[in-house]
Amino acid sequence: MRSPHHITTHPYKNPYEELGRLDDGPMGDGPLDEFLHEDIRQDERQDIRQDIRADPDGLPDEAEAQDDPWAPPNHRRNGRRRRRGRFSGLPLAMKAVVGLLVLAAFLTLADRWALLYAERRAADTLKERLDLSAAPEVEIGGFPFLTQLADERLDSVKVTVPDVAADRISLAQVTATASDVRLDTDGPTSVRGADVPRLEGDVLLSFADLNRELGASQVTFTGEGHDRVRARGTLPVAGHDLSLRAEARIVRNGDRGIATHIGGMRLDIGDLATYRPGARTSEGLHLSRKSAARLAHETRKAKALLSIPSVVRRLGVPDSVVREALRNESKLTDLTGTPRFVHQAMRLNLIDLALDHPRLLKLLGFDPALLDALPRLTRPVLADQLSLGFRLPEPPSGQVRLRDVRVEEDGIRVRLEGTGLAIGGK
Repeated sequence: MRSPHHITTHPYKNPYEELGRLDDGPMGDGPLDEFLHEDIRQDERQDIRQDIRADPDGLPDEAEAQDDPWAPPNHRRNGRRRRRGRFSGLPLAMKAVVGLLVLAAFLTLADRWALLYAERRAADTLKERLDLSAAPEVEIGGFPFLTQLADERLDSVKVTVPDVAADRISLAQVTATASDVRLDTDGPTSVRGADVPRLEGDVLLSFADLNRELGASQVTFTGEGHDRVRARGTLPVAGHDLSLRAEARIVRNGDRGIATHIGGMRLDIGDLATYRPGARTSEGLHLSRKSAARLAHETRKAKALLSIPSVVRRLGVPDSVVREALRNESKLTDLTGTPRFVHQAMRLNLIDLALDHPRLLKLLGFDPALLDALPRLTRPVLADQLSLGFRLPEPPSGQVRLRDVRVEEDGIRVRLEGTGLAIGGK
C-alpha cells in the first residue's frame, strides 16, 4: 500500500513533439509525407495503367524501372490528350457536314465577289458606250451568278442611270430591268456584249430639277392631277418682278417623247394690271379690279381716260354722257361709280393704248420700259420657257418606246419598254 503522500506523476507531453514524430523519417518518409503524396502516387499508377493499355509489349523491365529517375506526372499533358480524344470521337457524318458548310461558305463568297466585279465592269462599260455623265448602278439578279455566267445567260439585270441629259432638261433617274439577257463571251472572264430581248422601266422627271434647270427665274412646278403641272413664281421683266402663273398639260409625244401644252399663262404687275399673252379679247394687258375701282374714284385719272375718243368707244359710253361728265364732277362721279364702268375699264387692252397714248399709261402708273417689253413676251416665248417636254435618245439597236405618262408628287414619271436591244458587238 502506497503512502498517502506518494503522488503518481505522468511526464508532460509536448503536442508539437507528437506532430514532429509524424515526419521523423530520414528522407521525409513519415506518415504525414505518405499522406500528402498519396494522391500523386495514385496519379502515377493511373498513368502506368494507361501506358500498359496503349503498349502492352513495351513494359520496362525491373532494371530499367530502377534506373529511370522518378518524375511527377504531367496532368496538363494528359488533359490535352483527353480533349483531343473527345474531338476525334465525333461521328464521321458530323465531320462531313462541317466540311460541306465550310466549302459552301467559300463558294458563296467567291460567287458574290465575282458578281460585284461583273456589276462594276458592266457599269463602266455602259457609261463609256452610252456617253453618260455618271456611271450607272447595275444589279444582276439570280443565284448563283457563276453558273449563269457559264451558261451565258442572266436571269435579270437592273440598271439605274442618274442624271441623263434630254434636250433642255435632265432626267433625274432612268431605271430599267432587262430579263433573260444573253451574253456574248469569249469565256467567263471576257464579255464582249449582251442581247436584251425585253426591257421594262420608267423615267422620272423631277420637279426639283425642273425648278433648277429651266432658268425661269424663281418659278416652281408642282403636280396637279394625273396629267397637269402648275407653275408658280416670279419672272423678271424690264427690272420688275412679275408674278407668273401657268398650267401645263403633260401628254405623250410619239413613242419616245413627251410634250407640254401650256395654258392659263398670266403675269401680274402687282395689283395694277394683269398681262395675258395672246390675241384674243380676254388676253393682253388689263387693269385689275382693284386698280379699275381706284381709277373710278380718282377724278384726274378718270378725266384723262374719258378724254380719249377711242377709249370712250371701247367703254361703250355715249358721247353726250362723257361730255357732261367732263364738265360736271358730280356727273363724272355718277358715271365712274357704276359697276358697268369698272367692268368696262377692266376690259380695256392697255397694250393697244401704249403706242398711241403713252402719257395716259404713265399717268395710270405703268413704266414705259415695261410696256415696251411685255409685247415681246408672246405665248410661244413663255411656253418655251415653261416647256417640260423631252425625247429619249434613240438606241443604237432595237426599239425603246414610252407607254404612259403620269404626274406624281415628286415629278413626272414615264413608263417605258424596249425590245431587241443590244449592247456591245460580236
